[in-house]
Amino acid sequence: MINIELPSPDVVLTRKNQLGQPVEAVISSTYGFTDYHRIPRDKGGIILFYDANDDLMFVGKARKLRPRVKRHFEDNVSPIKDHRDEVKKIAVLVVDDPMDREIYETYAINTLKAKYNIDKVFYK
Repeated sequence: MINIELPSPDVVLTRKNQLGQPVEAVISSTYGFTDYHRIPRDKGGIILFYDANDDLMFVGKARKLRPRVKRHFEDNVSPIKDHRDEVKKIAVLVVDDPMDREIYETYAINTLKAKYNIDKVFYK
C-alpha cells in the first residue's frame, strides 16, 4: 500500500474580525483576510479552506497560489462562491511538482472529506 502524508502548511491565514467602533472603516480586505502577502505569488501548491469548526470545506490546487486564493473570493464560478462567509481559515501548502499537487489534492479531498469538492471524490 502507498503511504501518503500531507506536508504541514507553509502559511495559515485566519479571518480577522472588525474591531473598534462602528464608525471605523470596514476592513479593506476580501472577506476579512488581510495578510495575502504571506502567500507566495509565483509558487504552486495546495489550498485548504476551513470553517469555524475547523472542518475542511474545500481543497484546491494552483500553479500560482496567491492569485488563485484571491480568485476564490472574486469568481462567480468558484465552488465556494455561496459559502465564502463560512471560510475562517486558509492553509496553503507549497508543492512545486504538478504531479505531487494532483496526488495531494485527491488525497486531501478523500481522507479529510472536503465538503464542497465534487470532483475526485471517492468516498460517497
